[in-house]
Amino acid sequence: MIRVGKLESKKDSSFFLTLNEFMKLEHVALQVPDALAMGRWYAEHLGLTFKVNSTEKPFGQFLLDESGTVLLELYSFEDVPTPDYSSADPRVVHLAWLSDDLAADVDRLVAAGATVHAAPATIANGDEIAMLRDPWGICLQLVKRAQPFF
Repeated sequence: MIRVGKLESKKDSSFFLTLNEFMKLEHVALQVPDALAMGRWYAEHLGLTFKVNSTEKPFGQFLLDESGTVLLELYSFEDVPTPDYSSADPRVVHLAWLSDDLAADVDRLVAAGATVHAAPATIANGDEIAMLRDPWGICLQLVKRAQPFF
């Protein structure tokens, strides 16, 4: 059991929740300049599959990863400003992708229109990372974990 809150008395068990009582993150959404083109690029070059591929404004694209548990939503609302992702520091927002071969994946994605923000490097904990920007400026982190989380 996971303790949340402060237990006022042993009779008050409402502050104890089991893990399955928490909500699950369903998706992360991004307002982007061209959801249709981005959806196609992410499917073709990052291996995502379409769960929803709307051709009607705002062109909502729900893309599913290979595990079937992570969704990325892309949309292009005309009445909402699109962030300037290309000028944002990667620590503000990035999408992280596991890679078995950073050098090969960097080369492949650059050939598909991505640009290198930070070349592959090994950081203090032993992880190998590279930072790219997709053709629309969103930062893509490629990572090979020294100690995988999953």
